[in-house]
Amino acid sequence: MQQDIDRILITSRQIADRVGELAAELAGKYAPAGEEQSGELTIVAILSGSLIFLADLIRRLPMRMRIALVTVSSYPGTSTESRGARLFEQITADVAGRDVLIVDDILDTGGTLRAVRAELARRQPRSIRTCVLLRKPGKAPPDVPADFVGFDIDNYFVVGYGLDYDGLYRNLPDIAVLRPELYTSGPGGDRA
Repeated sequence: MQQDIDRILITSRQIADRVGELAAELAGKYAPAGEEQSGELTIVAILSGSLIFLADLIRRLPMRMRIALVTVSSYPGTSTESRGARLFEQITADVAGRDVLIVDDILDTGGTLRAVRAELARRQPRSIRTCVLLRKPGKAPPDVPADFVGFDIDNYFVVGYGLDYDGLYRNLPDIAVLRPELYTSGPGGDRA
C-alpha cells in the first residue's frame, strides 16, 4: 500500500490532536459547562468514509447521544469525480425537535451534505449542523456550510483514515495523497 502513496498530507498524530479539539468545540456547543443539556444530540454519520473519524470523535464527547447511519455514494468504483449523491439507506432516526450533527469525512463538491441535510430538514429537527474532517475551501460551495472543520486542504485526491479509492486505503492511519497515475482522472479528483 505504501508504494501507492505520493506523500503524507496529515499525520495520525495531527489527526488525533485535531479530533480532540473538535470534540471540545462540540461539547462547548452542545453541552456547555454548568448548563443542563436540553436533550440528546443525534449524530447522523455518512458511511463509509466517516466511520473511523466518527468512532474517534464520539469516544471523546462527554454527552448523551444517539447515532444514526446513512449510506451515500457519490463515487462508484474507481471514479474520482462525483456522479451525484445517492442515498442507499434512508435515515431511520427520529430527529424531530432534536439537535442533529451530520458527520462526514470530506466536504468537496457538497453533493452528499446537501442531500443529507435536505432529507433531515424535512423531518423538522431543532437544529442541523455539520462536522467534517476535511474541507476543500476552493471547491466547497457556499450553500453547503461546515460548522465544524478538522482540516482545510488543497485540491488533492486523498486517502486514508476512512477515505478510499475504489474501496481501498481506508485503513491507512494518516491522510495521504494518492499517486496520480493510480487513477484515471488525474490529480484533484472530486469527493462529495
